[in-house]
Amino acid sequence: MAGKFRFSFGPWNIHEGSDPFGPTVRGGMTFARKLALYKELGYDGVQFHDDDAVPDLNDLAAPQVAKKASALGQKLKSAGLTPEFVAPRLWEDPRTIDGGYTSNSKACRVYAIERSLLAIDIARELGTRNIVLWLAREGTYMREAKDPVAATNHLIEAVNAMLAHDPQIRILIEPKPNEPMDVAYIPTIGHALALGHLTSDPARVGCLVESAHAILAGLDPSDEMAFALAQKKLWSVHLNDQNGLKFDEDRAFGTVNLRRAFSTVMVLDANDYGQNGEYVGMDVKAIRTQKKPDALRHLVNSRAIFLALLDVARSLDAKLIAIARATRDYEALDALIIGALMKRRMPK
Repeated sequence: MAGKFRFSFGPWNIHEGSDPFGPTVRGGMTFARKLALYKELGYDGVQFHDDDAVPDLNDLAAPQVAKKASALGQKLKSAGLTPEFVAPRLWEDPRTIDGGYTSNSKACRVYAIERSLLAIDIARELGTRNIVLWLAREGTYMREAKDPVAATNHLIEAVNAMLAHDPQIRILIEPKPNEPMDVAYIPTIGHALALGHLTSDPARVGCLVESAHAILAGLDPSDEMAFALAQKKLWSVHLNDQNGLKFDEDRAFGTVNLRRAFSTVMVLDANDYGQNGEYVGMDVKAIRTQKKPDALRHLVNSRAIFLALLDVARSLDAKLIAIARATRDYEALDALIIGALMKRRMPK
């Protein structure tokens, strides 16, 4: 096992506690203060939406956007932080209310692509080649609302436009089966990778797997990651946890299902994740009712749990695992793993 692990999160992961059903419960924190906390919390990478890096970018000319992004890039460098990726935020503008790339309106589709190209320009100024596409509203509330074949072709056209805009960038598709749309067009990693193979440069299209998104699709995150790893397409992960098939909770990693979290850590480490510079992103939020003075524990805990599970994975006897697999003694394998997680010797 030879994973190499560095950690990242986005400024949205320090959260005020609002949700679709209620207002904020904690005071806010400035973006500058959030950046100052990264190293203190044990993180090296910063995830960005385009307007995290350059607020109100729709109101700025391209040279102004580039200037502001460049200044932020210098701040990150001075702080010893690395920009992991930039993601165009396409789900909050009125022009993307019915989808950006897959909107039935050509004008809205044009806006979505133009906004994405601007995000690429921001990424270049910050110093990252990774562009994450969370296809938030690329779906429908009812099947008949859009032509699904045309929608798939629109997605390919959008990715091709981005690839053509900058020959250095990589596109990381982050699938999710639902929320905010009822039905997503690209719900799983299999769909994301298949879409990539239809683009003009499949070598530059990979994926980002989020634990909660896989769970919401009824899948195991480690299997989704393994599928991408087998194709050398797992270019980032968002780790968190989830209580079942409901809304995206972004619970601290490993706090709901420790065995599932262990499987995630084990598959990443066993397949040398991070050796090519990939980050472990923690897309987690404090429990909504958590008081502000200790509302960063979710980030501290998530990283600590990952590292503790990494120690467990590396402590396992590889020979015993191989014997159990070869002899189909899965009860022994189960006991080996549970015993390691519990730090108890199980009966033979």
